[in-house]
Amino acid sequence: MRKWFTGNLFLLLINQDPTRMNPTLGDEAKTEIDSLLPDYLSVRALTEEICDPLQPEDYVVQPVVDVSPPKWHLGHTTWFFENFILKEFLPEYRLFDQDYHFLFNSYYEHEGERWQRANRGLLSRPWVNEVMAYRKYVDDHMKEWLSGAHKVSDRAKEVLTIGLNHEQQHQELLVYDLKHILGINPLFPVYKTFQEDTNGYNLSENYLEVEAGKYEVGHQGDDFCFDNELGRHTVFLHQFRVLDRLITAGEYLEFVEDGGYQDFRHWLMEGWEWVKKEEARAPFYWLQRDNVWHHFTLAGLEEINPKEPVTHINFYEADAFARWKGKRLPTEFEWEVACNKFEPEIPNEANFMDSRKFRPMPRHGSNTQFFGDVWEWTNSAYLPYPFYEKEDGALGEYNGKFMINQMVLRGGSFATSKNHIRATYRNFFHPHLRWQFTGIRLAENF
Repeated sequence: MRKWFTGNLFLLLINQDPTRMNPTLGDEAKTEIDSLLPDYLSVRALTEEICDPLQPEDYVVQPVVDVSPPKWHLGHTTWFFENFILKEFLPEYRLFDQDYHFLFNSYYEHEGERWQRANRGLLSRPWVNEVMAYRKYVDDHMKEWLSGAHKVSDRAKEVLTIGLNHEQQHQELLVYDLKHILGINPLFPVYKTFQEDTNGYNLSENYLEVEAGKYEVGHQGDDFCFDNELGRHTVFLHQFRVLDRLITAGEYLEFVEDGGYQDFRHWLMEGWEWVKKEEARAPFYWLQRDNVWHHFTLAGLEEINPKEPVTHINFYEADAFARWKGKRLPTEFEWEVACNKFEPEIPNEANFMDSRKFRPMPRHGSNTQFFGDVWEWTNSAYLPYPFYEKEDGALGEYNGKFMINQMVLRGGSFATSKNHIRATYRNFFHPHLRWQFTGIRLAENF
């Protein structure tokens, strides 16, 4: 079984020691309690912490089909544990509400009919407090299941691990979505204030060189990974080099002011059609006021900080910028090989959800920004690796059926938890989307 690795745990959330509830527990059961229950409680607590600054009206808004209301995220992540764990592994478990299976199933065809994604914002009921009661009900039963009084099989641990990673993915989506919900409001409301630290920025520009050769890519080892990171295989790469940091908002502004959105020569055909259809002139959330560029952030409307990594750009924009610079985007294999060579361990300076900054940060020190800040577009389509095997049943729908018309991103963002990311992690989005935290790293042959 692939192991779930823990980060900082909110141990104070555990109100009682389950071993005291059952003094006959042996060392093996206590080990399960010590590892599984704190992990579960910490992940569940972070989702609710992200929602703390919201008002009741914020929980039900769905401005576009790609955005889900925060209330739905709270319900769906709870449904996952109820449906795939408690129903299967906790004897005599009773559903909180049988209608919730229809409301909070996302895309699992094996689980039957579901409320359509585009209509999630129409659900004024159940109320937010009812969804929170649902979370508490499921959490209480999960604590019972993990108390040591029940046998937790290896298969159950695997499903729990997927559930924890699944909720971490929704935590990041939740931040995307609540920013969109607040960002379309003409009042530009503040989610969280931010005090900028201006010390020690390093915006020097250097390229990291990788020689031609055969390289192994894909996940290896016994720790957790998603099925789309398997199986490990050999690729041949020509010599290339990649920029040792992310592209900044100031650098992207030069592209904007040079007429980059008006010159078809920089754009792929589909990208140019997207520019014309959307009348795009700048990244998402950017706007001009009195000839000064501003952007909406989770701290409200601000002037563009030219030192921050640019974000909220889609694949077409990233590719066009790279062409304008006379460079290109790295492939996902080039990205992984360069990351493993130059940043084999996640540096302390990497900016993740753990820092609670809620924005990409300028590069500090020698941090190569392979990890954190913004997801990096690659020039690779999202396809299965050799030897890929899709699991049977509903959990087999998790990744495989999305391997069409999407592009791979690497590295995580400021909304990713540090213990959720790794060099082999393959995120994926359609090339026109840009509400997510996405940015650019340049590459070139030499």
